[in-house]
Amino acid sequence: MNCQRCGSDTKVLDTRTVKNARSIRRRRQCLNCAHRFTTVEEVLREGLMVRKHDGRLEEFDRAKLSSGIQKATAKRPLAAEQIELMISEVIDAIESTHESEVPSEAVGEEVMKRLRVMDHIAYVRFACVYKDFNDVSELQKEIDSLKK
Repeated sequence: MNCQRCGSDTKVLDTRTVKNARSIRRRRQCLNCAHRFTTVEEVLREGLMVRKHDGRLEEFDRAKLSSGIQKATAKRPLAAEQIELMISEVIDAIESTHESEVPSEAVGEEVMKRLRVMDHIAYVRFACVYKDFNDVSELQKEIDSLKK
């Protein structure tokens, strides 16, 4: 693995299995600039398809899932490791409940279930895109449900 900053080789400082025991967390340090960062390794499952709202099938894309969650959690007090763990949990949940095809709604629901507990602002951001509210009153109902 190369350094994110300077592109030089890195060494592994620490290796741990993540809570779900299907991922490995590695703490790395650049041999050139001493920059430290964390990587997460996990087994990629091939062939999982997502059924979109319009009926199309699309190959499951971890990067797309990660991007949506990153946008929702931007500038929130959540650690990168916490977000990566959540992404892994979402993937584990959909893989354990769906064989080869998962509805996009199921992916969104798994994300919202976790964001609701982690950070209410990130949850509302994600829900605004995912639920596609028609007016402010629908959004207000969702916010009111968080207060309970």
